[in-house]
Amino acid sequence: MGVRVLAFAGSTREGSFNKKLLGLAVAAARDAGAEVTLVELKELALPLYDGDLEAQDGLPARAKGFKRMMIEHDALLIASPEYNSGISGVLKNAIDWASRPEPNEISLVAFKGKVAAIMSASPGALGGLRGLFALRQVLANINVLVLPDQLALSKANEAFDGAGNLRDEKQRERVREISSRLVDVAAKLQRAK
Repeated sequence: MGVRVLAFAGSTREGSFNKKLLGLAVAAARDAGAEVTLVELKELALPLYDGDLEAQDGLPARAKGFKRMMIEHDALLIASPEYNSGISGVLKNAIDWASRPEPNEISLVAFKGKVAAIMSASPGALGGLRGLFALRQVLANINVLVLPDQLALSKANEAFDGAGNLRDEKQRERVREISSRLVDVAAKLQRAK
């Protein structure tokens, strides 16, 4: 069985730089042999995580669907914007819902054994680096192996051409390297099971 990658951006904006970057990373992961499922967090329309809501109704159907997709995939490919030196609320909310155990389910089942590649794009000089640090911390704390290689694409408002490709060859190669590495590590972990 081949490597299955679940890809999503932590931004809901239509013209999001992170969605553009994720699209390039998805193509590179497919070129590396992975089967990639792209999820639009905006379409999930998850309610804000609320313990009272969970206690009353359990996980919302869309949260269950997202969690099931995470369980069924070997790896995560995430492009995360930086909001006030952290990760976006929509991304954190999706992670929070997916982390909630259902009856007779092991803790953090959607995250254990997963490997993730993270990247960010921002018009700022740091390229969303502080947000990546926050995302890495959250994922590592819930048992996700986060690749040390990452991309923080600065001046994202100037980085893409009219066709949505990165203008700089070194940046294009970096996206390919990270995506390929994700597929390679996921395949090795798969074989080790």
